[in-house]
Amino acid sequence: MSFATGLPSSIGVLLATPALAAALLAPWSHPRSGAWINVAACAVSFLAALGLLVQRPEAGPYILVDDLNIVFVILNTFVALTTAVFSATYISHELETGRLTPANLRIYHAMYQVLLFGMTLALVSNNLGVMWVSIEVATLSTVLMVGLYRTPEAIEAAWKYFMLGSVGIALALFGTILIYMAAQPVVGEGQDGMVWTVLVTRVQEFDPALLNLAFVFLLLGYGTKVGLAPLNAWLPDAHAEGPTPISAVLSGLLLNVALYAVLRFKLLLALNPGALAPGPLLMGMGLASLLIAGAMLYRRRDIKRLFAYSSIEHMGLIAFAFGIGGPIANFAGLLHMVMHSLTKSAIFFAVGHAVQVKGTQKLSDIRGLTTSHPLLGWSLVVGVLAIAGLPPGGVFMSEFLLVTSTFATPFPLMLLAVPLVVGLLIAFGALMLKLSGIAFGAPSPGTAPVKASYGPMLLHLALVLIAGLYLPGPLVTWFQHVAKLLG
Repeated sequence: MSFATGLPSSIGVLLATPALAAALLAPWSHPRSGAWINVAACAVSFLAALGLLVQRPEAGPYILVDDLNIVFVILNTFVALTTAVFSATYISHELETGRLTPANLRIYHAMYQVLLFGMTLALVSNNLGVMWVSIEVATLSTVLMVGLYRTPEAIEAAWKYFMLGSVGIALALFGTILIYMAAQPVVGEGQDGMVWTVLVTRVQEFDPALLNLAFVFLLLGYGTKVGLAPLNAWLPDAHAEGPTPISAVLSGLLLNVALYAVLRFKLLLALNPGALAPGPLLMGMGLASLLIAGAMLYRRRDIKRLFAYSSIEHMGLIAFAFGIGGPIANFAGLLHMVMHSLTKSAIFFAVGHAVQVKGTQKLSDIRGLTTSHPLLGWSLVVGVLAIAGLPPGGVFMSEFLLVTSTFATPFPLMLLAVPLVVGLLIAFGALMLKLSGIAFGAPSPGTAPVKASYGPMLLHLALVLIAGLYLPGPLVTWFQHVAKLLG
């Protein structure tokens, strides 16, 4: 069946579910049942996303589902679901301790669904303008959640996020307008100048100078959302001051959505023979993010800020992979994106409960977790070792592919493998240094035990470890096909 909009059922359910859930949860007066309504809505969204594997809608002026964005859609809805399950117990503790009020939780649950709606619409949009609006909706919803605790620090973090995000989205809007201006002489005025499936077939005829200028603005604009250096100032504050489930969603999902937008425009430039090569810009910003974030890890004193900088490092790696290009590097970028989303969200699940049992975010006051809370502590150890790139985790496989593909490039491009490996080693050293104190040694004093949901964390870690040992053939074939599409 179809909805009144004419959308096939899977894509209609995928978009309608979070919108209707947000409308239901905004006035909902029972915070605990609201948490499980949030979970149920995310479960329906995930099932609808899986339905796209069976039946994809025909591309229209507003909706497009292809091999590229379906990877992001399924990953987004899966992590949103597991984070909602984690969130149900996490938020219950925050309510009991008085850090959040029932009114705050109504905002939280409603905005969670608005965020999921915005991200999903951005991913499946065939219209560049609709994609821009959707990413802005997702950004504004997270701004409200970052400031949810209403402390001076949380308000400051939300305000910084809003201001820097607004600058970024304004730059992205200008870049989008320039794309339309480049398309107008070729495809004419009207909607066709913003429709991806139209642009990609006629982009060879566009003015290369306008395309080049547009991509610079788009990379800076959406790069702000990705958290690429030097546009990453908002990200550590947003992670540190907002509820931990939002840190998981920011690192695991929203950064990917902004990167997806960059990849769409990278494809346009690659198809125009006169346009600049977008790879060097992505490689430059990616390497800068890796090296700067790796160095900053050593000076972090807040556990959530520590892993926020780790997210910047890994988004830099992913941007670098797509900048190098080619079948192997693009495959590594896609795999690393998936592995980072699963691993980093699992780490934030562990960090969220660690902060609750210790009553603080200060690294100096979170010690000996493997002794005081063995399951939590050892899960965090596994997560940190995985995100640091140790085998047999999936992150090791993607980083190995990226390093080897960089060495395989022609001279002098192959020399970039040196700063790449140096950046990875810098970050590895910092994470091992911090982990030794968090996990081992004499336990620091803690609060009373809290009810924790370990299922999502253990599921993510299991998937990451399995991926390091074995990737199903259909998944490999799918990623190889997408890697070829990315050029």
